[in-house]
Amino acid sequence: MKEKPAKKSKSASRQIDAQIKEQGDWRGEMLARLRALVKEADPEVVEELKWGGVPVWSHDGIISTGETYKSVVKMTFAKGASLEDPSGLFNSSLEGNTRRAIDFREGEKIREKPLKALVRAAVKLNKSKAKK
Repeated sequence: MKEKPAKKSKSASRQIDAQIKEQGDWRGEMLARLRALVKEADPEVVEELKWGGVPVWSHDGIISTGETYKSVVKMTFAKGASLEDPSGLFNSSLEGNTRRAIDFREGEKIREKPLKALVRAAVKLNKSKAKK
């Protein structure tokens, strides 16, 4: 059964590659860099497409999504409200009880080390809930 998610992931990965290329501007570059950081933080991450083509990174549940808009690339953490954010990365979707997001704007530097720590914390949370 593990072969199906791998095929799904490879197909989704190719589609995400195409989305990044299609952007053709800073948003594609930002999404590509965020994607690389997620993969560095969790080499076992599974890439999927959901909700009409939104890139999703999962490991025992959704870690985050990567959405491109006109003025931001939004990285939404599915269980972000349950994650500690000592570096203060979350700057969007702060009012909800579940999700939290980070909006990245053109020219903005990514704080890579804290972002990777946040991804690892999301994976750890997913794994702890998967065991129950």
